[in-house]
Amino acid sequence: MLESLSDKNKHIAIGAALGIFFTLSTTAVVLATRGSLNNHSAHRRNSHSVGKQGRRRSSIGESISKQIALPKAEKNSQISDGVAGLIGNTPMMRIKSLSDATGCEILAKAEFLNPGGSTKDRVALSMINTAEKEHILTPGNGSTIFEGTVGSTGISLAMMAKARGYNAWIVMPDDVALEKSQLLEKLGAHVEKVRPVSIVDKNQFVNLAKRRAQEFGKDDTTSNGGDESSSDGSHKTGFFADQFENLANFNAHFTTTGPEIYRQTQGNVDAIVMGAGTGGTLAGVTKYLKALLPDLRTYLVDPQGSGLFNKVKYNIMYSPTEKEGKRKRHQVDTVVEGVGINRLTRNFAMSEGFIDDAIRVTDQEAVDMARYLVSQEGLFIGSSSAVNCVGAVRIARELGPGHTIVTLLCDSGHRHLTKFWNDEYLAKQGLVVKDVVDNLDFIV
Repeated sequence: MLESLSDKNKHIAIGAALGIFFTLSTTAVVLATRGSLNNHSAHRRNSHSVGKQGRRRSSIGESISKQIALPKAEKNSQISDGVAGLIGNTPMMRIKSLSDATGCEILAKAEFLNPGGSTKDRVALSMINTAEKEHILTPGNGSTIFEGTVGSTGISLAMMAKARGYNAWIVMPDDVALEKSQLLEKLGAHVEKVRPVSIVDKNQFVNLAKRRAQEFGKDDTTSNGGDESSSDGSHKTGFFADQFENLANFNAHFTTTGPEIYRQTQGNVDAIVMGAGTGGTLAGVTKYLKALLPDLRTYLVDPQGSGLFNKVKYNIMYSPTEKEGKRKRHQVDTVVEGVGINRLTRNFAMSEGFIDDAIRVTDQEAVDMARYLVSQEGLFIGSSSAVNCVGAVRIARELGPGHTIVTLLCDSGHRHLTKFWNDEYLAKQGLVVKDVVDNLDFIV
């Protein structure tokens, strides 16, 4: 009987153990199932939320795209091919302060926005293109372009020389703004500085550049190793660009600058006002526009020390500084660089009969105008641009309100820092540098 009780207890213990086991297993399965269901539910909620956000973003994107119109293709829209493609088609700007003060529309073509920083880019490109068409130069064969310049034309030639595979040799007076020669050297040009002397001197910078070109290939000093044929068999040459006498200068402005001015103003121009150095810009622009606008008046603006003023006014090439004992330097007695000359050039001769009058601008007026435009317009211009703007104001006053006057901003002040924008230098030249110029009373 005791044994039977013992067996019974064993069976009860085993049953209890099995019951507990099955209870725990069932609980675990239920909990696991609940977790899985919860996770699935959360995933569905998250997926639904992400889907809603995605649809919301898509909807916002569609809304924005409906608000933004596709840009219209411009008629002449294109990608420029190298730096040559960037030359020309510069903007025309209204100089508000000058226009408001005179009652005229004073417009200025922003030539300083050319890739080489000045209107001379047009001239450099035209002279090189013409030389290539005439088979004087062959692109990429290592020929050398020589030029005598006070800076801007040399900079433009050095830029285009690199672009076309040529070398550049620039001869310039040693008293021009230092940053011009520095720019030339950075562009890879060989820079030769000479003392400023009269054009009759064989070592005057233009004459020397011409001689260097003629000597090319005969002397290792100027040819960098002698006259050789290039890899394509073409002959390396020394090409004298000759900006003063080369009519490719005039043609550049007759075929590009003049037409651009007409198009930008829609032919509504009463007067053209600008200075002259080589004379190519003035002649090209004037000759083109006067053929279309017979009532257009053209004014030469001349800095002190230049003889062009008297040539236009009295047909005598003479400046008061030519008088014995008056001359300070051998080129033009002015702090202005880039305009003014004391001889006639072929390019300037192209304007004869097309210039109506001439204006003389003093160095002090040019300095004051440059400072005025910085304070009133934020325009940082070079010396020849300042001369042009003084002339534009004077002609606006002469013609009276309601007229449209066009001039050029030839270059910026960045290449004039050590001279025209150097207060200490200007003071040594007897000029007064004012802290602020806020009116046009300085124009007499």
